[in-house]
Amino acid sequence: MDRVIPSSVVPEIGGIQALIAKQDPDLSLQQAFYTDPSVFQHDMERIFGRHWTIAGHIGSIPKPGDFFLTEIGSESIIIARGQDGRVRALANVCRHRGANVCSAKSGNTRVFSCPYHGWAYTTDGRLVSARHMGDEFDKSKFGLKEVQSRVIQGLIFITLADEPLGTVRLEETLNEGFGPYDWTNAKVAAREMYRVDANWKLTVENYVECYHCAPAHPEYSVLHAIERPREQIEGMYSKLADRARELGIAINSSSHWDGSETGEEATYCLRYPLTDGVETGSRDGKRVAPLMGSFKEFDGGATSIHCGPTSFCLAYPDHGVIYRFIPRDLQWSDMEAIWLVRGDAVEGRDYNLDELTWLWRVTLDADKAIIEANQRGVNSRYYEPGPFAPMETNEKRYVNWYLKEIA
Repeated sequence: MDRVIPSSVVPEIGGIQALIAKQDPDLSLQQAFYTDPSVFQHDMERIFGRHWTIAGHIGSIPKPGDFFLTEIGSESIIIARGQDGRVRALANVCRHRGANVCSAKSGNTRVFSCPYHGWAYTTDGRLVSARHMGDEFDKSKFGLKEVQSRVIQGLIFITLADEPLGTVRLEETLNEGFGPYDWTNAKVAAREMYRVDANWKLTVENYVECYHCAPAHPEYSVLHAIERPREQIEGMYSKLADRARELGIAINSSSHWDGSETGEEATYCLRYPLTDGVETGSRDGKRVAPLMGSFKEFDGGATSIHCGPTSFCLAYPDHGVIYRFIPRDLQWSDMEAIWLVRGDAVEGRDYNLDELTWLWRVTLDADKAIIEANQRGVNSRYYEPGPFAPMETNEKRYVNWYLKEIA
């Protein structure tokens, strides 16, 4: 789409810090945060140049030689399982003249061969062939550059930082929150990407609040009690805690949503109740796949974990969903959903793919429409920041965290 960047909101020199100083903490962000190219470039350095993001799940690359591509802005990164079984993140940049060495979105290979001049690299990044470079050329000095990565509960995290933030709290939160679901041994059942013509912050802000759920997502709202104000469902939280204790499920809500000055990645875990009688997030609220991990029965709840600035995960007892929000340009983002099931589950026997993915396909289709409408309105000369509703405490917290991170 054509960018609409009102000249009246483009910051002057030093304007990003001036914008931050002007920002009212009780109001949504000013227009320039969504429309100014210099703010986007600042985001790429201060947010995506420092923080961890989820690239995918190891279930997508179970065998040596398996790989898939991921992007952060203009950076292309290969996630590959080497012949040694180790998962690596490799910059998709040939060490000769810089061409992308891999164009396939996913697959299995023994080597990545640059289509420009034929340099070839193994899936662990080693340069094994460099045509006509002579006997004295030292291939060991020209392997693909490795991007920092971690695997936690089967989730593949990457960061563009040379000295990344710590992941101790992130690991603790994910192990406690998703350990009972055994995400480490889960299987990837489906992946679906959505292009959204909007700034990345609008995609994330939409995800972290449920004030919009009732009007925008009736299919979701009938199943998830969280679409109502907390004071209206306090008794349901207590009931969920009692039920979890009966089943021996020990998962607690926790918040480590701190700034990077702590040296650790921000993370947040919320255990919340489903509507009475609902087992999982599905078309009719009934199970769509075999129970995962240590779950022997449905407990009437779900576990949501926020991992850094753009990665979010939701676990039901019978399946899970990873949500990735990926900046591509000033007003272009990707949203990806990745569905997980128990590692030994077989499609067609243990789950129906259409039923497994139905709820979040419907929800993400609606999200795409409302986020793009949000961006069109934000682009208007009539836009001005509005007040956060009481149900938007998560969004308010996220926005003010973001402002600290870019300051």
